[in-house]
Amino acid sequence: MNAQEAIAYIHSFFWKGSIPGLSRTQELLRRMGNPEKKLKFIHIAGTNGKGSTAAMTASVLQKAGYQVGLYTSPYIYRFNERIQVNGVQIADEDVAAVTEYVRGYAEAMEEKPTEFELVTAIGFEYFARKNCDIVVLEVGMGGALDSTNVIDTPEVAVITNIGLDHTDYLGSTVEEIAQTKAGIFKKNGDAVIYRSKASVEAVFEKVCAEKHIRLKKADFDSLHLVSCGLDGQVFDCASRKGLLLPLLGDHQLHNASVVLSIIDTLIEKGWNITEAHIRDGLRDVSWPGRFDIVSREPLFIIDGGHNPQCIDALVVNIRDYLSGKKIIALTGVLADKDYGEMYRPMMPYIQEFVCITPPNPRKLDASELAEHLRRVGATATACETISQGVQTAVKKAGKDGVVLCFGSLYTIGDIRNALK
Repeated sequence: MNAQEAIAYIHSFFWKGSIPGLSRTQELLRRMGNPEKKLKFIHIAGTNGKGSTAAMTASVLQKAGYQVGLYTSPYIYRFNERIQVNGVQIADEDVAAVTEYVRGYAEAMEEKPTEFELVTAIGFEYFARKNCDIVVLEVGMGGALDSTNVIDTPEVAVITNIGLDHTDYLGSTVEEIAQTKAGIFKKNGDAVIYRSKASVEAVFEKVCAEKHIRLKKADFDSLHLVSCGLDGQVFDCASRKGLLLPLLGDHQLHNASVVLSIIDTLIEKGWNITEAHIRDGLRDVSWPGRFDIVSREPLFIIDGGHNPQCIDALVVNIRDYLSGKKIIALTGVLADKDYGEMYRPMMPYIQEFVCITPPNPRKLDASELAEHLRRVGATATACETISQGVQTAVKKAGKDGVVLCFGSLYTIGDIRNALK
């Protein structure tokens, strides 16, 4: 089995979709000898900001000299991004070897795992083989019944920003979704949360009290933006002054505050992390596809925003960084997203929409999206291919305009390839 065959095998489980529950993952890992029990974790759930928070945390821990695993989803450019050690993606030969190993156990199961469960098992096995000191583990969806939740009590359980997404699985209110995500909190552990409205925080407080969990709330009150530009932002947080973060947007400062609370918790538990490690880790973090400037002429920005909460953050970034610019939106969306609500806040800022079809079975066709946008008063063009969409958007933006891509993470890889 080579890497291409391994990835094809993993994707062959896609038909099962998302089936909540831990039993399949637990059985698969038991058959494999429970590699996850050899590892320590920072477990991160939430609606938005999980990936950025995970990347920053991993970067700081790597600067501190630890062997750090990073498990995220979905990938943007290639499958290997999902499983990294010290910022290096899993090599093709390791994808092939570990998948071959896990396949033998998966095929012996009466009820086969889902795609995400299979990838989770592959990740755990790889991290164990690489002798990781700690793994920053991003939840796929939800919390309580997500396959990553088979781990024992993590070093820190983290909940990032909560919003309405995957409501058919997770609940119809933010309080119900918070309850589901709080399922990653385990007895006598430590937890860090992104600040939210009182009713959401009350859900976390209740679970933590019941399970004797030490709860830390990110310190948003002391956040202070010193300066910002397209190359990054400088900020203060409590006693830490002049921190540099290359990730753009006010929401990234709040994610960074969550990271500082995670790191402070680890320091309290005896992990050897200095202030220099924190500064260097934040300064050098890389997390592509989040208000990511990939070209300067014209200014071409890729953002993975794909739900109303992400779009609200994107609108703030437009006001902060792109004020007065002619903006052409290059956009595609999945049909099961609330795209009517999603695009509404963008209308005042976009001169024209160029619509593309995401390469995903749940896609909304570009022509349908363009038709919807025209119905609500926007100017919109549908393109048959993503490559055509990129060319069209660049032409419409001109030298002094901006191309802003958003709507679906699944389009980003093809957009980058079309720009080469």
